Amino acid sequence: MLRAGIVGLPNVGKSTLFNALTRTRKAESANYPFCTIDPNVGVVMVPDGRLKPLAAIEDSAEIIPAAVEFVDIAGLVAGASQGEGMGNKFLSHIREVDAVVQVVRCFEDSEIHHVAGSVDPVRDIETITTELILADLDSLRRQMPKLEKDAKRGDKEAAAKFAFAQKLEPHLDAGKPAITFELEEDEQPIAKSLFLLTAKPTIFAANVQDGDLASADSNPHVETVRTYGREHHGCETVVISAQIESELADLDEDEAKEFLADLGVEESGVGLLIRAAYHLLGLRTYFTCGPKETRAWTIHIGDTAPQAAGVIHTDFERGFIKAETVGYDDLIANGSVLGAKEKGLYRQEGKDYVVRDGDVILFKFNV
Repeated sequence: MLRAGIVGLPNVGKSTLFNALTRTRKAESANYPFCTIDPNVGVVMVPDGRLKPLAAIEDSAEIIPAAVEFVDIAGLVAGASQGEGMGNKFLSHIREVDAVVQVVRCFEDSEIHHVAGSVDPVRDIETITTELILADLDSLRRQMPKLEKDAKRGDKEAAAKFAFAQKLEPHLDAGKPAITFELEEDEQPIAKSLFLLTAKPTIFAANVQDGDLASADSNPHVETVRTYGREHHGCETVVISAQIESELADLDEDEAKEFLADLGVEESGVGLLIRAAYHLLGLRTYFTCGPKETRAWTIHIGDTAPQAAGVIHTDFERGFIKAETVGYDDLIANGSVLGAKEKGLYRQEGKDYVVRDGDVILFKFNV
């Protein structure tokens, strides 16, 4: 299962958010730096409003959503690339995740200590980005002498890596994350093989106070994060209130809806964040439906029908014959598989079919 790592400066709400995401109290939350030392890991269900309507069509006995893994990583401070704070431990933990959710404090509160003494979202983002870039530069520069040596011996793969490293080094040295470096198509696998921290897809979680969630669009800190994220990281920003999410974690679905309505918002920021992280990881969903269960299955963008079948069981992929499929919107609009068939919307697809997000599929196989 792919992992999204929750990172940020100390005391910005990472552990509170992790507890809300996982509906647990696994992560210690305290008003002092480094209360998280070893990373906490939790499997999170992906909210998907398509499941209940599909289950209603088939009168399914059970609904099983897709899932994604989140990791709560220790807070980072300036100098981490040189071992300050949790230093190397932090960097090793972030190296193990597939995408990054950076929590950014967007609220003033004298009761909650800020490690830098004041609230400044751009400074906080740049502190973390700088440390990750410095770590990447150190990693790249340590690899380059060996790559150059191997390239001179005629190793074509090493030569390609060395040439790419030479192009990327000035970009990182200018304080720009690797993910903003424009790659040629043949450079994409090379970049991936270097395991750079700043090459990981990133999303910002702008953490606001509970009373500011409904009016977050007018929060100057939030707008600053959104603009900076777009212009300097090419990434999305999702607004959350970690404290509200922590309170919602103790409520059932109806109570949570009522609580949010009282605050003037329709949906929890955590739901938006989970879905955004799911998509950031390059994941998509298809469904299977029947009287026993309606289930969301996780695939990667570009997966073919046999690959999607293999998510259920390797025998499905090995003995794949065809996929009978209909799009979610077409199925709901027509009220049943039979209705979709009558409109010619129920299709039979072969081995080359690339599964789309929202496809409802019945696989035929023989082993």
